[in-house]
Amino acid sequence: MASSSSKNVSLSAFTSTSQLCSYKCKKGVSKEIMMVMAPQQSERKPATTGSVKIPMTMTEKILARASEKPQLRPGDNVWVNVDVFMTNDISGPGSIGIFNKEFGENAKVWDREKVVVIPDHYIFTTDERANRNVDILRDFSMEQNIKYFYDIKDLSNFKANPDYKGVCHVALAQEGHCRPGEVLLGTDSHTCTAGAFGQFATGIGNTEAGFVLGTGKLLLKVPPSLRFVLDGEMPDYLLAKDLILQIIGEISVAGATYKSMEFMGTTVESLNMEERMTLCNMVIEAGGKNGVVPADSTTFKYLEDKTSLPYEPVFSDAQASFLSEFRFDVSKLEPLVAKPHSPDNRALARECKDIRIDRVYIGSCTGGKTEDFLAAAKVFLTSGKKVKVPTFLVPGTQKVWMDIYTLTVPGSGGKTCSQIFEEAGCDTPASPSCAACMGGPRDTYARMNEAQASFLQTMMNLPTGMIMEILSWLPLKSLSKCSHFQHSDPLMLLFKKHCYPLMLLKNGRMLLSYNDKEVVCYNLKRKRFTKTDIYAKKDYFFLVAYTPCFVSLKDVAKGEQISR
Repeated sequence: MASSSSKNVSLSAFTSTSQLCSYKCKKGVSKEIMMVMAPQQSERKPATTGSVKIPMTMTEKILARASEKPQLRPGDNVWVNVDVFMTNDISGPGSIGIFNKEFGENAKVWDREKVVVIPDHYIFTTDERANRNVDILRDFSMEQNIKYFYDIKDLSNFKANPDYKGVCHVALAQEGHCRPGEVLLGTDSHTCTAGAFGQFATGIGNTEAGFVLGTGKLLLKVPPSLRFVLDGEMPDYLLAKDLILQIIGEISVAGATYKSMEFMGTTVESLNMEERMTLCNMVIEAGGKNGVVPADSTTFKYLEDKTSLPYEPVFSDAQASFLSEFRFDVSKLEPLVAKPHSPDNRALARECKDIRIDRVYIGSCTGGKTEDFLAAAKVFLTSGKKVKVPTFLVPGTQKVWMDIYTLTVPGSGGKTCSQIFEEAGCDTPASPSCAACMGGPRDTYARMNEAQASFLQTMMNLPTGMIMEILSWLPLKSLSKCSHFQHSDPLMLLFKKHCYPLMLLKNGRMLLSYNDKEVVCYNLKRKRFTKTDIYAKKDYFFLVAYTPCFVSLKDVAKGEQISR
């Protein structure tokens, strides 16, 4: 197994002050990283698929097949044929608009059976603009005769909508759209979730999506690959979320920027498909282009009753070149959390026992799958205590919602997750959707409309989305003790006056207030307030959580919360 940089250190259990080791990167520059060394394993020799002139990684092989090239190397730019394209109610309307503009109002998509349209983000709301987005998806899908449009019409009862599924990344897998060896592109950064099936899956922007809709192709640069070998028996108290937080904590949120993250090892082989999806789901939080897990018997069994389409799995060659390799002994790891405000701000869960929280949220494409709710139910069952803070439950899909009410929890004497949650005092499981993960309109279920300290089973802990009105889940009285918020920082004035930022703008500023004449922002880097004039009869443009929204002066003048 060839690797440009392999990390070898003595065995050491992870602590908040992990053991440091030195290694040489490809250019010979010495760096320091933190890691947990796995026990020595026998040499692995993955199977080779197809005609190979030079050793290639899984990602290189998939893109080579999709671009009809005999071989590819990192850095190559190739036109890739797309097997599946997915969009949702957040980015779908923009992608559709670009498609219509560039290809014509009467143009047809390149393949109606390869386009998957899944409304899931801002669904159960009375917000007219959010509802309009779903209408746009519906009209487009009817015009184009899209085969896989998972529509919802009756918002009062999701069960009355058999076509509606829920969170797109979970639904893609459950409906059989994820297949080994294929290329899946979606207008959502967490499209990388599908890499759990041994395919290349990544998120793209609206402009790229509009082009894909019209041509079925996209120009992609082949990413270099990082390999993560996870070995050892996984303790019962760990989930894949702990594993990916460990990895992100090691390499940082920029450690895999435009790189493929390949996961393998005995631990990965023991994970079910939902846990593998969690592992790949968060590669984007490390900057990864895509994440990928080699397909195996677990993958094939999951797909048996979900798709009849043929697929061809690929595997990295034994001598494939990896930019770096990281090895972990999972049996030595402990439960982890990511403290505000970055996924790589890793800490042992036991070290955070004295931190007060105001609420708990279990859901999202990361933590809203059946396996996640079973794990939560086991915790409540073992504890035998009532929850002390509001605990919100948001199933990812209709199937997950049904599992909560029908699957019995091992060791519970026949109780279902729903029964255990009810006994613990949790909120009733909500309608399946992304719900408050990305914020949403003010009537979105579990959305925070005031600053609170929240424990989230989601993928992000940034001051955007659900927590766009929060700067820390530490008690506010402790903010002055944090290195990021000194007394001299003008931002402290916001908390003293209980004036919280409305949202984080993509340009590194926080929107504080607005009226019919000006917008007041706070510059996070320069630590100062700025004002921007709004010229008469013009709209002001914001970029919020990667989603563009246009705010009319009428809305601004009313002083209403901006809806995305």
